[in-house]
Amino acid sequence: MYRKFYEQLMEWEQKRIPSPLLVIGARQIGKTWIIRKFCEETYPNYIYINLEERADIASVFKGNLDPETILLQISQILGQRVDDTTPIFFDEIQSCERAITSLKYFCESDKPYRILCAGSLLGVKLKRFEGSFPVGKVRILKMYPMDFEEFLIACGEDLLRDGIREAYLGRMPLAEGVHEKALRLYQDYLYIGGMPQAVLSYLENGKLAVEVDSLIYDNLRLAYLADMTKYVTSPAESVKISEVYRSIPRQLAKENPKFRYSEVKPKANKRDYFAPIDWLDASGMIYKVHRLEAPLSPLSGYENSDSFKVYLSDTGLLTHMCGLHYRDLLPDVHNIYKGAVTENYVMQQFASKNRALYYFKPSESMEIDLVSDLNEQIIPIEIKSGRNKRSTSLRNYREKYQPDYAIRFSELNFGWQDRLYSIPLYAAWCI
Repeated sequence: MYRKFYEQLMEWEQKRIPSPLLVIGARQIGKTWIIRKFCEETYPNYIYINLEERADIASVFKGNLDPETILLQISQILGQRVDDTTPIFFDEIQSCERAITSLKYFCESDKPYRILCAGSLLGVKLKRFEGSFPVGKVRILKMYPMDFEEFLIACGEDLLRDGIREAYLGRMPLAEGVHEKALRLYQDYLYIGGMPQAVLSYLENGKLAVEVDSLIYDNLRLAYLADMTKYVTSPAESVKISEVYRSIPRQLAKENPKFRYSEVKPKANKRDYFAPIDWLDASGMIYKVHRLEAPLSPLSGYENSDSFKVYLSDTGLLTHMCGLHYRDLLPDVHNIYKGAVTENYVMQQFASKNRALYYFKPSESMEIDLVSDLNEQIIPIEIKSGRNKRSTSLRNYREKYQPDYAIRFSELNFGWQDRLYSIPLYAAWCI
């Protein structure tokens, strides 16, 4: 399946960037698959080494970290010559901290090494690095689940994708039949999400969302739980991480979905659960959306680090953790979770563009779901799960702060009136 991340790998190679590549992201989003595909299509040959499985190769990093010494010893273990002309993909590199340290020396060498690395909890390892981290000597790229554009391409809907983009750029509505088809595919994506395994199951089952194998999501949660027990400092920390993760759907369903420690466990506080939230964030399993003190540039300067919402990395995981059925997400259906899943979807599309996520709630009469810096303009974004146009918060915000324009995501078609840009939810990836 086509992944836009491939283009970032190509840029690294075409520009001959000497820094080794570190790809971080949640488990089973396709990191290993896309890097192996890239290597197979780019190089005459390459070496794949899973450092979690190959303890014999991981052992070579315990000694001298000189690249030539390392490659000589790897050659001796593999029984084939590995040198500066051989691209190497080190998978699960987080299991060998000395291997990460060695990347500094590969970068500083005069020889044209091509080193690529990935790991399911590499982000966690980098935040808790105990040795000498190669600051400025590696190129770190984040990868995410498939966004809705990639989902359309996987479905063979390239023409529909192009039509959505043209309508977005031209601020013109799509024909009603095209709009309804795009909405149906959006609702499928809302239910199954962007995990490659789930999308593949959807395609193999005739594009019937209700036929997607639910065991995929159960296995993902079990894999995440296994990661927690393997890469935490104590069993107690693993329990806390799991408690936070399980509380997220419940927190998002509330009228005010600001993250509350007391929703994780009665009488819990920041001191008890700050580290588990940080772990989940670094692992790519959640997105944190911080509250702004003011909608001013630069947004990062007005971030309130103590007030935030937490969303899951993928809508499919959220819908299945909530126990939702496909019919629960259909138009004109209302339940406590539909709005949360819709917001999670938009956050997922924005996060995949590596955009910082913020919301703004200065009072009870005003809450803006998302505030973003678009083309050097601070733009308020409202997210509606249905076709409801009522928008007191957005109206109050526009009267007070006078933004150049505002955006409303909903199930309505494209429209532009009074500097309010109505964008269908299925076009969130266009931003």
